[in-house]
Amino acid sequence: MSSPAVLPPGRRRGRPGYDLASVLAVAAELFNERGYDGTSMRDLAARLGIAKSAIYHHVTGKEELLSLALDRALDGLAAVTSRARALPAPAVERLEYLVRGSVEVLEAESPYVTLLLRVRGNTDVERAALDQRRAFDRFVAELVAEAVRDGDIRPDADAMITARLLFGLVNSIVEWYRPDRRPKTAPLADAVCAMAFDGLRARRREPLSSGLRSAGPGRPAAAGPG
Repeated sequence: MSSPAVLPPGRRRGRPGYDLASVLAVAAELFNERGYDGTSMRDLAARLGIAKSAIYHHVTGKEELLSLALDRALDGLAAVTSRARALPAPAVERLEYLVRGSVEVLEAESPYVTLLLRVRGNTDVERAALDQRRAFDRFVAELVAEAVRDGDIRPDADAMITARLLFGLVNSIVEWYRPDRRPKTAPLADAVCAMAFDGLRARRREPLSSGLRSAGPGRPAAAGPG
């Protein structure tokens, strides 16, 4: 006969039908709707349709739910960051890898990343999360600065401003992304990286007569050198 599953220290078995994952998902939903401070354990119990005491079979309270929810986002971003650091490639390629991976984490963990982006540092848990976000921003800026030195990013690009603009683009996805409404086209990460690294302007073909260049409307073309 198989032995019963061993629970982690301090974790009690929840009531059937209400595992920790489902409680956490609803908690993140409510925190995003009402704000962490505006959500009570009573609100969570009402949304779940269970007694408030049943939630304490899973967690010690609201702050632990916030911590677990933020960890869902932070752990994904930390894993992508670790892989980007170790990638044997130029800085600009590691930067693109980081952007691509971050978009994929956002798609997979959208409610939790949304929550991470909305914390304001009002609790110890939120301040710890903000510290990790700042460390992430610094790493992005380091990659930008290295790519500038390599000549792969324009030399007048300010590293921190570029990092914030780049991830401002990525983070804005939480405001409009709805996976159930998105057409089945190319991956979202492809679209973000194309815009961020290639831009909007179309690359025009060189004219067939490379020795001639236009001098403007109504003016004759000037001959090229030679």
